[in-house]
Amino acid sequence: MVRVQSGDEYAEDSSDEEDIRNTVGNVPLEWYDDFPHVGYDLDGRRIYKPLRTRDELDQFLDKMDDPDYWRTVQDQMTGRDLRLTDEQVALVRRLQRGQFGDVGFDPYEPAVDFFSGDVMIHPVTNRPATKRSFIPSLVEKEKVSRMVHAIKMGWIQPRRPRDPTPSFYDLWAQEDPSAVPGRHKLHVPAPKLALPGHAESYNPPPEYLPSKEERLAWEQQEPGERKLSFLPRQFRSLRAVPAYSRFIQERFERCLDLYLCPRQRKMRVNVDPEDLIPKLPRPRDLQPFPTCQALVYKGHSDLIRCLSVSPGGQWLASGSDDGSLRFWEVATARCMKTVPVGGVVRSIAWNPSPTLCLVAAAVEDSVLLLNPALGDRLVVGSTDQMLSAFTLPEEPTLQPARWLEASEEEHQGGLRLRICHSKPVMQVTWHGRGDYLAVVLATPGHSQVQIHQLSRRRSQSPFRRSHGQVQRVAFHPTRPFLLVASQRSVRLYHLLRQELTKKLMPNCKWVSSLAVHPAGDNVICGSYDSKLVWFDLDLSTKPYKVLRHHKKALRAVAFHPRYPLFASGSDDGSVIVCHGMVYNDLLQNPLLVPVKVLKGHTLTRDLGVLDVTFHPTQPWVFSSGADGSIRLFT
Repeated sequence: MVRVQSGDEYAEDSSDEEDIRNTVGNVPLEWYDDFPHVGYDLDGRRIYKPLRTRDELDQFLDKMDDPDYWRTVQDQMTGRDLRLTDEQVALVRRLQRGQFGDVGFDPYEPAVDFFSGDVMIHPVTNRPATKRSFIPSLVEKEKVSRMVHAIKMGWIQPRRPRDPTPSFYDLWAQEDPSAVPGRHKLHVPAPKLALPGHAESYNPPPEYLPSKEERLAWEQQEPGERKLSFLPRQFRSLRAVPAYSRFIQERFERCLDLYLCPRQRKMRVNVDPEDLIPKLPRPRDLQPFPTCQALVYKGHSDLIRCLSVSPGGQWLASGSDDGSLRFWEVATARCMKTVPVGGVVRSIAWNPSPTLCLVAAAVEDSVLLLNPALGDRLVVGSTDQMLSAFTLPEEPTLQPARWLEASEEEHQGGLRLRICHSKPVMQVTWHGRGDYLAVVLATPGHSQVQIHQLSRRRSQSPFRRSHGQVQRVAFHPTRPFLLVASQRSVRLYHLLRQELTKKLMPNCKWVSSLAVHPAGDNVICGSYDSKLVWFDLDLSTKPYKVLRHHKKALRAVAFHPRYPLFASGSDDGSVIVCHGMVYNDLLQNPLLVPVKVLKGHTLTRDLGVLDVTFHPTQPWVFSSGADGSIRLFT
């Protein structure tokens, strides 16, 4: 029989909710935060939120005027204000005190025991005791017999009392190997300290006491290079000797030694060390390379940051912090021309084209293009003619740099063009054809690298976003590639396709310099953490070789255009020339052999060699230093 329900189905609702107008259901009411309504009633009409036009001042006035304001709460389901009754307030207060909600509930009413300890007339059960409770268990008998058998056979051992004596021992108490415990059979005795000499005495002989110059030299040495780890001192008596200053430090190092370094013999394979060293050719067989200092070019009054040699190898240009450019004749070390530029010259580059006599120099926020008027008169005249033949376009395009003609006075000094930028210029370098030049600006950003075209006097910023502070850029000698060295990586960009081709990881803290092999397949990077990294672009993006010959930061690296030579200049005042043979056979790795350490520069302000460049045709190397001199090694 089916019971037909008539009338309103909500008439006999057993729900204990007080207000069932909102039939939105048990859903998060945050869903309605952005809507004017808060749900729907039984007829499907929206239940709108009450208008909240009252500000905090009105609420404060209500609070002051209405004595029952404290019992007004907002209904989360409908959004309206409700006033709590006395019973509801009492219920909230009981719940806050941790009591039961129901007033009539007594949590401490006396418990009624169902079972009692007294013997009743009618027991709960009158079942007699089973027979099983009087007979010994066969299962337990079997278990016990098994355990007795295991004890007889010796499989179960009774617990022995522990030995209370501690198991510590002195590792170096006896040097006799037979007395060492079993797990230290491969024990190595502690090294014996050397007996103190006369220098360790509190009153040493006078010849052991250092002079002021010896004391200064000792303080400037590295801790590993010092012959003595202390300076001998003289005291009148043993009572005047102070406490040892490094006592706590040495005690701590000794504790670390005992804790972290257990002395134990290692099984070593007997290998002749000579077999591990690769068989390298003798430097005598790798000649020619520069071996001795031939000329010193003097004239600058401050440190010389940059050098560049003309394509024919007859002239040398140098830029210094004394605000001048100097042009030298290579063969005679004679200064042919001095051009004051009024600022620090950070970079200089001679145009590689033999048909142009043009030098680019980075001075503060501009690149100066100068015609030094040295050498062939026809080349000098054709350079000026090429620069003056340019006509301005009718509609000037928006460019990241401004091209300015030199004034009449500057023209007589050799200046032809000035390319002005918004930030200081750190480096300038030419493309192999001599029409394009790339500059690096000092502050980071996507416009840090800019490329200028000389013939059309156009400038462009090739990158849309920055990948860190750019240190150096270089054009590939044979292909349309641009190498950009940031602090931790070297990126290789294809200029025609406008895409990243390779990312080289030199594993250095800070890349300082960059040079590309004339064949284009190998790159070297110098870094401020005194490492020279050689990359073979066909082999891997990781370094092929890392050379750590310098003791201080590398400032410059360079390849020779014709000979298999590369050089690096460092803050330790030395130039290291290496033989770097790159073979046409792709299966044969490059041969890298250090052949000569060239010294001549004196350290000034903790700076040594700042730039290194090779002569284009001879196996000669030029170096400029912080001591204000240029040196030619031949």
